Amino acid sequence: MTDLHPRLQVLQSKLAASPLTRINDPELTDRQLELWIKRDDLLHPIISGNKWRKLKYILNHALHCGADSVVSMGGAYSNHLHALAYTGKALGLKTIGYIRGERPAQLNATLHDLLDWGMELRFVTRSDYRQLRDYQDHDSLPKFRSGQFWLPEGGATELALQGVAELVDEIEIDFDILAVACGTGTTLAGLLASPLTQTALGVAALKGGDFLIDDVEQLLSKQGMTSQADWRILVDYHFGGFAKTTPALLAFMQDFQQRHGIELEPIYTGKLLFAIYDLIRQDYFPAGQRIVAIHTGGLQGKRN
Repeated sequence: MTDLHPRLQVLQSKLAASPLTRINDPELTDRQLELWIKRDDLLHPIISGNKWRKLKYILNHALHCGADSVVSMGGAYSNHLHALAYTGKALGLKTIGYIRGERPAQLNATLHDLLDWGMELRFVTRSDYRQLRDYQDHDSLPKFRSGQFWLPEGGATELALQGVAELVDEIEIDFDILAVACGTGTTLAGLLASPLTQTALGVAALKGGDFLIDDVEQLLSKQGMTSQADWRILVDYHFGGFAKTTPALLAFMQDFQQRHGIELEPIYTGKLLFAIYDLIRQDYFPAGQRIVAIHTGGLQGKRN
């Protein structure tokens, strides 16, 4: 493992702890279940959650390669680009973001942040955006100049798994289920890349998420790894598709936040907790089990 670059060491020293919070709820008590939330949303006001964990060793590689700029891709509300722009500025790296779709007449709060932190925005057609997904290696994008470092969508690379895997060792209680929302499957793959032996449960945040199973397996196989954990991805809690919501989802989130004081967002964590509670009501989890759900941050995505 390459030593952490001094600039990353400074940034990491500014991160807070990611505690475990137990959810006290009669529904859980009645079924003899425990639910705990791994509060990665508390790591940092901006680069919280799985975004920091995925970027950590990728940017370490970029810095050790002598890169002066990082180029990546995402949608107009991308948590990935939001974290990358902030982290790039903190590390003294130029950042460039390929944004899916036409430039809107009025930029949203996420895009304003990207510009404020110095990211160059390049809006591309949806067909061109899809083509960008073909480039997976850090030096594979055509017409790259020396010093540029390519980062695929969502940080979906093998190095991202290394940072996510560290989360499992931070869980200091025994548990039976580790649950996480899935966008690209990278966070789930990172959990499986750890010595995890318990069951890992992924909740797909987008419609037609069955492909994520293959993507997770490919990420693991690239590192020559097979998971020791039993794992599965649930694909029926997307609420119409990525970033789609329904009144039922929004009502659940509001109720959960009021009762437990933990803010959720509708793209990932809201769907994750909705799925867990729905499964609880179906008696999916045997009595006596302890579930740990990962709060992956991304609360900035709730803004307009």
